[in-house]
Amino acid sequence: MVFKFEEWLNNNSKDEILFLFNGEVSATIITDSLDEIEEKIKLIPSKIKKKIYNVLVECMQNLYHHSETLPSKPGYESTGKYAVCVLSYDSIGYSITTGNFINEKQKGFLSKHLSHINTLDREELKELYKDILNNQEFSDKGGGGLGMVDIARKSGSKLNHFFYDYADSFYFFSLNINILESHK
Repeated sequence: MVFKFEEWLNNNSKDEILFLFNGEVSATIITDSLDEIEEKIKLIPSKIKKKIYNVLVECMQNLYHHSETLPSKPGYESTGKYAVCVLSYDSIGYSITTGNFINEKQKGFLSKHLSHINTLDREELKELYKDILNNQEFSDKGGGGLGMVDIARKSGSKLNHFFYDYADSFYFFSLNINILESHK
């Protein structure tokens, strides 16, 4: 099955959209996006607003540091690292959905790492976070998976993730994080 980005975006943009970024990711774009997000969520109760913002910071940093530039194809010139981030709201809470292109090595790491994170309870996540920090298990791009552990800790929810085949050895990685209003 061929991955269709427009279809994925439509399926992940049905609730009340508070923020949508869709394009090439850069340090400037991340800073501008976080400023815009801060403005859009200013009326949300303080405790949940803090969770949303902290999770979004981690997500945007992941998009910036871990998105792959796709190789050019006939009729398509690759211009840089492409990513998408959607913050939406529905009757049970907030949803943050991100998507970016990754390579096969990243897919292997993320699949194993996220599956492990999703088996852990709150206390086990706290211990894993400390273990990664204390053992300095960092990759060449940074935190050795620390950001995903932090996202799970701060959101209080499982990290729903999917990998879609895109091109030879490239995948579209989709991550969905729910922040329930009942976790106020």
